Amino acid sequence: MRLYIKNRVDIKKMVLLALLTSQALVLSVVESWFPVPVGIPGIKLGLSNIITIVSLNFFSLSNTMAIVLVKCVLSSLFMGGPVIFAFSICGGILSTLIMWIMLKYMERWLSLIGISIAGAIAHNIGQILVACFIMSDLSVVGYLPVLLLSGIIMGTFVGICSSFFVRALKRLNIISNL
Repeated sequence: MRLYIKNRVDIKKMVLLALLTSQALVLSVVESWFPVPVGIPGIKLGLSNIITIVSLNFFSLSNTMAIVLVKCVLSSLFMGGPVIFAFSICGGILSTLIMWIMLKYMERWLSLIGISIAGAIAHNIGQILVACFIMSDLSVVGYLPVLLLSGIIMGTFVGICSSFFVRALKRLNIISNL
């Protein structure tokens, strides 16, 4: 099988997407080493979402979705299994879609912090839906207010970090003309 590359821009884009994917994976693995002190299951910082937001600002939805999918597959191989994968992939896809829609159609009214909060909440809703399906029980929805609060807090932190990185990358003009 041959890989056809049109020009240097394609190579640069592939390398940047590979770097973003590896950064998302590393952030996900490192985050798993440090339990959130709250002691409530399912609450995480969501540091790899920084990479998702950065990617949505510079690349297409399909490129960003590829990063999310590869990160979910590899992180579940390293740190979990099929159940972890189900939670990760559903939350990741839903949050990426919501953030893309908001970035594309509401960027004028929302900052990256607001978009990140929406993504964190969407991720938590996706995970609750998976939990309801796996447990065949809707009582899990009662846990949603706790996850929504954590989504607001963690989404704010991730949004602040993402804003910093997006501004820096735009200023440095590292990712352009792709």
